[in-house]
Amino acid sequence: MLGERRSAILGLIIDYYIKTGEPLGSKNLCEMLPYSISSATIRNEMAFLTGLGLLEQRHTSGGRVPTKRGYRYYIDNIIKGETVSDYEKQRIDEVLSINASDPERLLSDAAGLLSEITGCAAFYSTVKDPLDCVQGVELIPAGNSKVMLVMLSVGGKIKSSVCTVKCAVDDEFKKLFYSVTHDYFVGVPLSDISLSLVQSTAPLLGDRVFDMLPILLSLYSLCREASEGSLEIKGETKLINQTELGSDVYRLLLLLARKEKLDRLLNDFAKTNVNTALFIGDENPVYELKNTATAIAKFGYNDVQTATLGIIGSLRIDYRAILPRVDYIIKTVSDLLKEGGLRYE
Repeated sequence: MLGERRSAILGLIIDYYIKTGEPLGSKNLCEMLPYSISSATIRNEMAFLTGLGLLEQRHTSGGRVPTKRGYRYYIDNIIKGETVSDYEKQRIDEVLSINASDPERLLSDAAGLLSEITGCAAFYSTVKDPLDCVQGVELIPAGNSKVMLVMLSVGGKIKSSVCTVKCAVDDEFKKLFYSVTHDYFVGVPLSDISLSLVQSTAPLLGDRVFDMLPILLSLYSLCREASEGSLEIKGETKLINQTELGSDVYRLLLLLARKEKLDRLLNDFAKTNVNTALFIGDENPVYELKNTATAIAKFGYNDVQTATLGIIGSLRIDYRAILPRVDYIIKTVSDLLKEGGLRYE
């Protein structure tokens, strides 16, 4: 651990660099310290911190800037984040409560809020669960020869679509629909719902097979969609404004567009015993993220479902302001999942 004076010097240099993107020299640092100290002493302390790998001097006559190791020390030992105001908490609570009963929509809203508040790219993912099953199906007449089909999985996934039908959706039609879905779909793993399963309903449907087929095909599509894990990214273009990323931003945007590497990272993280992590620079296991700060939180819900939520930004993000807000959003999502009969890992 550094002493009080060295911690103060390191903290001021990093705060200044985060704010301006410029190195801080000993003369200006003298004026910023709350106590009197000579420039020579400050230079010695800066040299000591450089020797520890916490600071670097990019030009011989220039001031110092933080290294990746310096950011890590700053986060773990120096900053005490700002508190989140009651107004901000209320706004976060209001946004996240809208879809609190639907885990995927809740996570999507949280990712959008994270991107908006932090100015970073944000993401959420749900991990594929081969054991997730169809819990129930609803058919809701929507007028003009249309019906809304809603599918709920045991894992809490809610999928819906609007279908066009060429017959009246009367009591007899709905009775047949619920009989078919109860016998062939409810309780079946999502990954086992197939076109051959849909075709196998023909004997029960009889002469109503062509009336029912569009709805059953739509149900098949919903189950297929729900059976896969999802990865959604919000605000990736905000990274372009983070000048610290330099030319790396294009490689990073390509990573986010293709998604495969990020998806593997999040799936691997979901298998660990770690609930939250903040990867700084080279701590990131993915090469394209080596010059970023990446925060990830893991959630578990409905006993078997797993999801992740987080942000990606440059190393120069305002940690003092951002981290408390990220923590509050994660805690709020956790609480809402618990209230819905879910749990936080």
